[in-house]
This record gives sequence, C-alpha cells and structure tokens, in this order.
Amino acid sequence: MLELYYWLVKWRVQLLGRQWNFMDVGTLVVVLGLHFLALLAPFHFNGSAVWLAMALYVITGLGVTLSYHRNLSHKSFKLPKWLEYSFAYCGVLSLQGSPLEWVSTHRNHHQFTDTWNDAHTPIKGFWFSHIGWLFDYGSRFGSIEGRLNNVGDLKKQPYYIFLHYTYPFHSLALGVLLYTVGGLPFLVWGLGVRTILYLHVTFAINSICHKWGKQVWDTGDLSKNNWLFGLLAHGEGWHNNHHAFEYSARQGFEWWQVDLTWYVIRFLQAVGLATDVKLPTEIQKKRKALSNKISKEKCGSVES
Repeated sequence: MLELYYWLVKWRVQLLGRQWNFMDVGTLVVVLGLHFLALLAPFHFNGSAVWLAMALYVITGLGVTLSYHRNLSHKSFKLPKWLEYSFAYCGVLSLQGSPLEWVSTHRNHHQFTDTWNDAHTPIKGFWFSHIGWLFDYGSRFGSIEGRLNNVGDLKKQPYYIFLHYTYPFHSLALGVLLYTVGGLPFLVWGLGVRTILYLHVTFAINSICHKWGKQVWDTGDLSKNNWLFGLLAHGEGWHNNHHAFEYSARQGFEWWQVDLTWYVIRFLQAVGLATDVKLPTEIQKKRKALSNKISKEKCGSVES
C-alpha cells in the first residue's frame, strides 16, 4: 500500500507538480493521438498495410539508429552528404524529433549518464526514463533559449536547420500520402502502429536497458545488454557495449549479437560509401572488460 501511495505521489509531482510549457503539451497531444490511432489497428487490418508498416519500421528505424545515433551523435563513420541527408530524413519520419533535438538529447545522456542531469535519468523512476522525460522539456534543455547548445556542428548545416523547423510537417505529409494510397488501413498501420511501436522500442533503450540485462564492460553506469531490444531496435539493445565504446559503429560485438544497423554500415563500407568507420581494438576491449576489473579486485582483496 505504501508503495502504491509513493507511486501516486511521484506521478503527481512529475505530471501535475510542475509547470508545463507549449512544447510539453504539444508533445503529449501528438503521442496520445498516435496511440489512439494505433488502437484502431484491429478494425483496419489487411496484409498490405502490415507489410507496409514493417517496411517503414525498418527504414525509419535505421534513420534513427544509423543516422541520428551512430552517424550524427557519435560520428562513428562518414557518408557522402546526399546519403547522410537521406538517412537523416528517414529519421525525421520516425517522429522522434528533429536531428538537432535528438542528437542534443543523446549527447546530454552520454555526458551525464544516470545522474540527475541526464535528460532521461532512471533516478527519477522507470516511467520518467521511459517516456515521462518526453513531456518535460525543461529537463532536457533547461529552457527554450538553452536548447541545442551541444550540436554546433549540425547547426552549421542549413539542411538540419530546415529539418528542425519543419520536422512535424514531413510526417503529416507522409500521413496524407498513406491515406491517399491505401485509406485508413495504411494510415493506421503505416503511421500509427509503426510509429508507436518503434517509439516504445527506442524508449526501452533508455529505461529497460538501464535496468534489466547483462553488463560485460566496466562503464561506471547502469547500461545493460538486452538481447530482445538488440533485435527490435536494430542492434541498439547491446547498450552496455555502446556505453563502453560510444564511438563504435558496431554495437553487437559477438557473432550472435544481432546488429542490423552494423550490417548496413558494413555493406556501405564494402561498396565504398561509408568511410572512417570506427571500431574498438582488442586491446581497448581488454582494458574495459568488467571481468578484468573483478579479477583485479579479487587479487587486491586476497593480497590485503
């Protein structure tokens, strides 16, 4: 009973005990609208719509993982500008924010991982780290004036400025196109179901992968490897691997750690489109291995 009371108080503080700004309210309206649209899925089911949703799930998902995350946030590899911009546009259609905003939030996460300054810190609870942070613009940027102060490299490029200020209109245009081509089934599955599913899969990297899974690297934080989200999030679920080697274009280091994003990057590298692909060396891996730290601690305790 006390746990339930604590949860209710925490809910009230996070949702009602602070001032909401226009960005918070707008985000809430969009997210709720997408959830309601997805709830129509059983009533507008057909095979073509499902296949379309699956294809868009992969394409827009790679826009997030390959472009927003590994290319723009961490500069794990380089692409020709036409291809870089194309993948970034796919990320825009994921409805996870503009490239500037997404990259800014993610760089903040790595700078202040699992502390009070982390944009989606687990310290404030599972709900906050999963989705609550999305409706608290102040927790990410402090203020509208203070936002995007860590993406100066991207702000120099007019294309990313354009996407930042026009970002929601591209998904609106996609919705119109889907409805025009396939009616409500295409809209419900191609926009509603697909977007909501990948949103929660991405959010799970912030919440579940900082709570449940396995740690194999000495990262000094709560990041975990989670095989389920390694599959669902195109390789992003190998999150402890990522926090150990943020710059790495590959996150699934073992042969059995499925990493779809890496397979695409490796293909692009093979055909000469991806260059300066960054990977950790075996020496770097040995230094970072958690097993080495445990062995040293055991030796230290034996000697003392």
